Amino acid sequence: MQTLLNLLASEEFPSRVLTQLFEKGLMWKGVWETVYMTLLSSLLAYVIGLPLGIILGITDENGVKPNKWINSILGFIVNVFRSIPFLILMVAFLPVAKFVVGTSLGNKAMIVMLVIAAAPYIARMVESSIKEIGGGVVEAAKSMGSNTFQIIFKVLIPEAKPSLIIGAVISTVTILGYSAMAGTIGAGGLGKLAISYGHQRYKDDVIWVCVIFTVIIVQIIQFVGMLIAKKTDRRITSKKRKNKV
Repeated sequence: MQTLLNLLASEEFPSRVLTQLFEKGLMWKGVWETVYMTLLSSLLAYVIGLPLGIILGITDENGVKPNKWINSILGFIVNVFRSIPFLILMVAFLPVAKFVVGTSLGNKAMIVMLVIAAAPYIARMVESSIKEIGGGVVEAAKSMGSNTFQIIFKVLIPEAKPSLIIGAVISTVTILGYSAMAGTIGAGGLGKLAISYGHQRYKDDVIWVCVIFTVIIVQIIQFVGMLIAKKTDRRITSKKRKNKV
C-alpha cells in the first residue's frame, strides 16, 4: 500500500507507457480479453465439470446410485489434475491445446488450458453442493416413485442451485486468477500487460492499474453471482413471503 501511495505522489505518474496503453486502447483490450477468456473458459469448464460433479455425488457411498468403482476412478482422475500446479499443467498440456485448436500460443490455447485446469476443480465444487442435500429429500422423492434422472434434475440440482451458483462464482474468480498467466504463452489480457509493460519495463503504475481493473472485475462477478444466488435460494424467498403475509 505504501508503494502505491508513493507512486501516486511521484512526478512520473502516470508514466508515458501507461498513457500510451490507454491512448492505443491496449488497456481496454486487455480488460476485454481477460473477461472473455474467463467467462468462456468458465462456461466450457462447467460443461465438463458439472456432469463429473453430479456423477461423483450420486455414486458416493451415501449417494442416490452408489458405485464404488466409478466413484474411485473418477475421483482419482479429478484429484490428479487438481494436484498439478497451473503453470506446470499449462506447459505440459501445450500439445493438447495445439491438437484441439491448432496452436499452442495465444488466447485460444489459453482457454484450453483454463478449461483443463478448472473442470476438475468445478467437479469437486459441484459434488460438494450435491452432498449438502439432505437424505430425507432424496428418500421422499424415491418414495414417490422418482427414478435416478428425475431425482437428479428435479430434486438435487434445484435444491443445490444456490450452492452451485456460489460455487460458480468461486470457480470463475479462480479461473480469472489463472488467466493472469496468459502472457507466458503469448495470450493477452491484464496479466500480459502487467508482465510485459509493467514488470519488464519497471513501470509500477501499469502493474497497479492492472491490479485495480482485476479487482473491479472480481467484485462485479462476486456481486452478480451472490445476487443471483439469493434470488434462487428458496429459504430466503419463503421467508420474504411469510413476512409479507
